[in-house]
Amino acid sequence: MRECCVWKVAAAGLALVVTMLVPSAPAPGASSGGVLKVPMPIYRTGPYAAGGTGFAGGREDYFALLNARGGLDGLTIQWSECEDAYDTARGVECYERTKKDMVAVWPASTGITYALVDRTIQDKIPMITIGYGRSDATEGKTFPWIFPVLGNYWSQAAAFIRYIAALEHGEASLKGKRIALLHLDIPYGREPIPMFQDLAKRFGFEFRNFPLPAPGLEQSAAWVDMARRFHADYIIQWNFGQSCTVPFSAMREVAFPLERFMGVWWCGSEEDVTSAADLATRGYVTSNFTGVGRNFPVIQNILNTVYKNSKGNIGEARVGTVYYNRGVIEAMVFAEAVHNGLKQFGPPVTGDKVRWGLEHLDFTDARLRELGATGLIPTVKTTPDDHGGVSSAYFQRWNGKAWDRIPGLWQPYSDLVWDQIHKSATQYREQKR
Repeated sequence: MRECCVWKVAAAGLALVVTMLVPSAPAPGASSGGVLKVPMPIYRTGPYAAGGTGFAGGREDYFALLNARGGLDGLTIQWSECEDAYDTARGVECYERTKKDMVAVWPASTGITYALVDRTIQDKIPMITIGYGRSDATEGKTFPWIFPVLGNYWSQAAAFIRYIAALEHGEASLKGKRIALLHLDIPYGREPIPMFQDLAKRFGFEFRNFPLPAPGLEQSAAWVDMARRFHADYIIQWNFGQSCTVPFSAMREVAFPLERFMGVWWCGSEEDVTSAADLATRGYVTSNFTGVGRNFPVIQNILNTVYKNSKGNIGEARVGTVYYNRGVIEAMVFAEAVHNGLKQFGPPVTGDKVRWGLEHLDFTDARLRELGATGLIPTVKTTPDDHGGVSSAYFQRWNGKAWDRIPGLWQPYSDLVWDQIHKSATQYREQKR
């Protein structure tokens, strides 16, 4: 397990006023010694390491910023890492080894999320699964300890169809189209299939999924099937890590046009495109649930406070990249939940209180301005019954050097998404009887 360093830096002279970071009265004795321990399973090794290192760097830099501001409601955050290499068994082992100090956990893997569902209920430790994990966990009555918050795979799948419909000048034009899903054959990759099937029934397009054995580095046969046998009009990849870059060479071999190929938000990082030839990736479109770049006050504040004092937790060039910004948001959501729980119940910080805080998130425009995160995420509000996830998506296009956000927030077909959530949650409850 990789232990962190903890810093306390004077807050004088910092321009951005963030209400959460400077509470009117720090909660005294909220944790033994005024320290909040935050163990984190993470993967810095293996084929998905680009994501893991980015998430970790973003989270840890945000925690360092909080510590520089005097802590989180007066608590100094002390984080640590446990390497799981994106392996489900190792992720469970990390959880069991460190759960005594946990008040929340980020599995950072759909497979690990599934494996921890029953354990976290028993241990009363909420899971924060922003942009991954079980899509049906949006239903809080069935999954009271899991919080997608900003986006689940089913709402993202629906947003893809909304986006393609716009390209085709209307939903009526979807009828007869062929849409293929190229995906890793693991729980993460299979997660969106039922939603695409429901969308195909509603709009009359033909849908087929093409699984890839993990880690998905051999794709030639699948591309022949999609392009030359299925004759796909659009292909959406639901890969991760190194498997996200393989299509840029594979599609050329079957002459599939890049403008009809797009990627899940886990194939929408800088690392997914910069390793391929520039001309092969320019114009590539993916979804996203966060803003991109450094042009946000909270990111600038990290640079000016943490990196200016040589306290950064990742190479400075990666600050503001896609994976990094998602790590910042994960830490921000956690911090807001802790803040909510302490405000409501007082110290000490416990899993139950953090769960309540996650059930009562309210990232309004005003609150996002206070946090320096306007435009970094859409507004979102959670409740005990709705843990977030049925939300709009951003789309972005790679210009050869950086991601450009495509104008608009792309809404899912919420009725279909909620129907699938309720159906799946009901099946889960019946299995548990």
